Amino acid sequence: MKFAFLIFKYFPYGGVQRDMLRIARDCVALGHEVTIFTGEWRGDLQQDITVNLLKASGWLNHHRHQSLIRQMQQAVQQQGFDRVVGFNRMPGLDIYFAADPCYAERMSHEPWFKKLSGRYRFFSAMENAVFGKQAFTHILLLNQHDQAIFQRWYGTESTRFHLIPPNIPLERFSSLPVQDYRVYVRQAFNLPDDAIVLLTVGSAFVRKGVDRAIDALSSLPAALKQRCWLLAVGEFESSSNMKVYAEQHGVADRCIEAGGRPDIPALMSGCDLLIHAARSELAGIVLIEAMTAGLPLLVTEVCGYAGYVIAAQAGEVLPEPFSQAAMNHTLQEMLEHLPTQNWGRHAQAFVHKMAETQVDAPEARVIESGVARQNLLS
Repeated sequence: MKFAFLIFKYFPYGGVQRDMLRIARDCVALGHEVTIFTGEWRGDLQQDITVNLLKASGWLNHHRHQSLIRQMQQAVQQQGFDRVVGFNRMPGLDIYFAADPCYAERMSHEPWFKKLSGRYRFFSAMENAVFGKQAFTHILLLNQHDQAIFQRWYGTESTRFHLIPPNIPLERFSSLPVQDYRVYVRQAFNLPDDAIVLLTVGSAFVRKGVDRAIDALSSLPAALKQRCWLLAVGEFESSSNMKVYAEQHGVADRCIEAGGRPDIPALMSGCDLLIHAARSELAGIVLIEAMTAGLPLLVTEVCGYAGYVIAAQAGEVLPEPFSQAAMNHTLQEMLEHLPTQNWGRHAQAFVHKMAETQVDAPEARVIESGVARQNLLS
């Protein structure tokens, strides 16, 4: 079968981008043909997968998205595909990979005047085009909790949801060259041999809670703080200015903005603790990756995969409503108990057990199945 994959932009370090490419490869491995339509592609082109680069137009972000959607719809209609799979919300999808939380739910907590904007109208319409009762789109969902939220707002039929287990990246970690990754991390960033390295991974400074991690680092007792560094991996929006924020909290010399990097498995294998204090996170594949690496975790309860951290006894989960004081206290306690805790071993044992029961390429199997086909809107 011929599949069209639609995504606004691709870069190698985004969570949904990596999921998209992994699923595309799975579909090709099953004998299908995949064409990716996108407005931006950063990174190597893929063998056996066609990438069709479109040019967005418009001054505002949602105007550029509208432009891309129109071009994607025209291209799909002209070329003809058996399944149309979206990784952003838009009309005309057979399958939507739900990597983002419910927009209607999030905006219900925002001031009323934000709902007067064209941006709000656009994103609301796109979400309704996928989840509304008038739609036929099937939804690959990463956790059960968010299904209830979408159904509360849109009344989406339960039969359109397909709960997908987390991808366990055992091969990605087992294929690492044999070396001492603790040494690798400390040499790569010119840190002392006994440095305690806290890791954040994510390309949204506020939404992924990197600011909260800096706050917690700055609150540590002086002696412990002097042994700690925060390594922030991700391509932050320019407005975040991590350096300024760290300077304001007196820890600029303790924080390293590493940008997007291809060696995340190696970093996870050599750091001491993953901090993912996200404000919004439908799933959080970074949590599963850290567990696969045997890296202890400190995460917020809003993360869809936080339940796996609890079940595995792989670290600590901060309850909602979030308290910075509670996070500060928990971080200090975790750092003091790192040498004696078994969080990392528990995490690895848990993900290996999960991997034993998983079906190969579950997303690709759903995509190739006979789900309802919706005619693309012009």
